[in-house]
Amino acid sequence: MSEKKEPGVWAGFKAFLMRGNVVDLAVAVVIGAAFTNIVNSLVKGIINPVVGAFGTKDLDKYSSCLTSHCNFDQKTGTATEGIPIMWGSVLSATLTFLITASIVYFLMVLPMSKYLARMERHRKAKEGTQEVIDVTELQVLKEIRDLLLAQQRDGGPGTGTGTGTGPDLGKN
Repeated sequence: MSEKKEPGVWAGFKAFLMRGNVVDLAVAVVIGAAFTNIVNSLVKGIINPVVGAFGTKDLDKYSSCLTSHCNFDQKTGTATEGIPIMWGSVLSATLTFLITASIVYFLMVLPMSKYLARMERHRKAKEGTQEVIDVTELQVLKEIRDLLLAQQRDGGPGTGTGTGTGPDLGKN
């Protein structure tokens, strides 16, 4: 009795790496990391100062204290006294996310979906035209067949007066 040998770990790993999805995912991660740096720079260089015009320039410094008083170490920025709620860093991360999502949607997803919809409409229009051509050709061929059969039944042209190789459509 021979047992079917399962592929080895190395062969399975190699097959996994050779799938197109893995390469596409790797490219997306690398591009996403580079894109994140751009968005972070945009938020820290432009958005934070605009929002900071109403207070400090760094959104990460916006906070509230759960206790009546909070003290911060000026060098490290950490709380030495009290319990701070650092809502400024949450606001900064939220702005970064919203900017990233809007750029990805408006510059990548929306144009691609419009392009794919246009290609689908073009494909359907092409298929619809081909169907019309195929249907009309079929109808014409059926009409020709019916005419030939009718002529053969009525004893008209093509009933044996020609060369014997088919209907003689040239004689009346």
